[in-house]
Amino acid sequence: VQLAESGGGSVQAGGSLTVTCQLSGFFYKKYCMGWFRQAPEKAREGVSVIASEGGTIYSDSVKGRATLSKENTGNNLYSLSLQIHRLTPEDTAVYYCAAAPTAGDCGGGGFEWSVLLPRVHWGQGTQVTVSS
Repeated sequence: VQLAESGGGSVQAGGSLTVTCQLSGFFYKKYCMGWFRQAPEKAREGVSVIASEGGTIYSDSVKGRATLSKENTGNNLYSLSLQIHRLTPEDTAVYYCAAAPTAGDCGGGGFEWSVLLPRVHWGQGTQVTVSS
């Protein structure tokens, strides 16, 4: 399994940005996948996740201004995009893509699987910097 993020960069506050994750070799039929981020000197936090059985979860920090989309392009290939509008400097972070086999959902809280499950796959991350 390989995850590769792209689309990070620098943007002015109030603008929009899309980060995309390409997953290859992800052969699981039941899973949870999504985006996390880590700002300097802060703990990693969940941003948005989606489960194979459907349902998308957004963190309170991006709810109402973010859209997560998933595309299964076949041959165990997925594309997972996160678009965030009305960016603020508080959105500055390294954004990571993650995925793991699950029972088909992402759990009640949506993000705990990233630290609780044994087989979580992570990308290398992409930097997003929002300037005021």
